[in-house]
Amino acid sequence: MATKRDFYDILGVSKNASEAELKAAYRKQALEWHPDRNKSPEAAKKFKEINEAYEILSNSEKRAAYDQFGHAAFEPGGMGAGFGGSAGGPGARTYRQGPFTYTYTTYGNAPGGSAFGEDFSDPFEIFEQFFGGASPFGRAARISRYGLSLSFMEAAKGCEKEVVIDGQRRKLKIPSGVDDGSRINFGDFYITVDVHSDPVFKREGTDVFVDITIPLTLAIFGGTISVSTIDGEVKLKIRPGTQSGTTVRLSGKGIPRLRGRGRGDQYIRIQVQIPEKLTAEQKKILHEFEETSGVKINRNKGDWWF
Repeated sequence: MATKRDFYDILGVSKNASEAELKAAYRKQALEWHPDRNKSPEAAKKFKEINEAYEILSNSEKRAAYDQFGHAAFEPGGMGAGFGGSAGGPGARTYRQGPFTYTYTTYGNAPGGSAFGEDFSDPFEIFEQFFGGASPFGRAARISRYGLSLSFMEAAKGCEKEVVIDGQRRKLKIPSGVDDGSRINFGDFYITVDVHSDPVFKREGTDVFVDITIPLTLAIFGGTISVSTIDGEVKLKIRPGTQSGTTVRLSGKGIPRLRGRGRGDQYIRIQVQIPEKLTAEQKKILHEFEETSGVKINRNKGDWWF
C-alpha cells in the first residue's frame, strides 16, 4: 500500500500554520490543480489530495488527531473513527447548517467525474469563491442565486417565506438572527437576505438599540415607562435624577445568535426633553429651585456650576 503524503506538505505549509495561512495555501493549490482548469493527467489526484488535506487541517479537532496519530487517526477503526469515517472517501454525507439540511455527494471514483474532498461546512461557498460559481463536478452544475427581502422583525425572529424557485413554489424557513447581506444555503440554491430598516430598532451585530425621550419631570422624580423590545413591551424603571444620555442595558433582549448560541442585548438610550416655552409661574418655580438647590447658572454663557 502506498504511503500517504503528509497533509502539511501537500498544502505547502508548516505544522504551526495559522487558519489564515491554511486557507490561503488551499486557495492557491486548489486553483492550480482544479481539474476544470488543469488538464494534466495528475490534476484530479492532486486536487483530491489538496481537498483531503484541507478538510482535516481546517478542523481543529481533526487537526489535533492528525498531529497526534497521523493518517492512522482516520482509518476505519482508527483513533479518528468518531469523526465520521475515512476522510475524502466516496459516498454521500448529510450536513446541517442551522435548521437547514443538504446532502453533498463526492464523485471521486465515478467514471469521468472530478474528484473533490468532502466535509466542508459550506462546499458551495468554496465553489463560488474559488471558481466563480462553477461546480468541481463539471460545468453543467450551477448554484442558483436568489434575493429575499425581509422586515427587521422577520430577520430577528425568523419566519417562513413562500417563494417560487425554478417554477416551483417552495416554503423556506428563515432562521432567527439573519442579518442584512446574510446568505443561506439550501443545497441546490442559496438566497441572499436584504433586511429593511426599522423606525424603532437599530441593529449592531446581535445588539439592538432603541432611543427614547422622557420629560424633564420624569428624569427628576423617576418613574416607570413602557419600552419596545423585539419580544414586545417591557416596563423600564427610570431612576430619580436620570441624566440625558444615560444608557440602560436589557440583558438577553437582543437578536438571537445564529445556530442557537444565545442572544445579544438591547440598549435603551435616554434623552431628556427640556421645555422650550415656560409660563411665568413655571419660571418662578425654577428660579426658586435654583436658589434652594445650590445649582447656579451663568445666564450669559449658559454654564452650570455647583
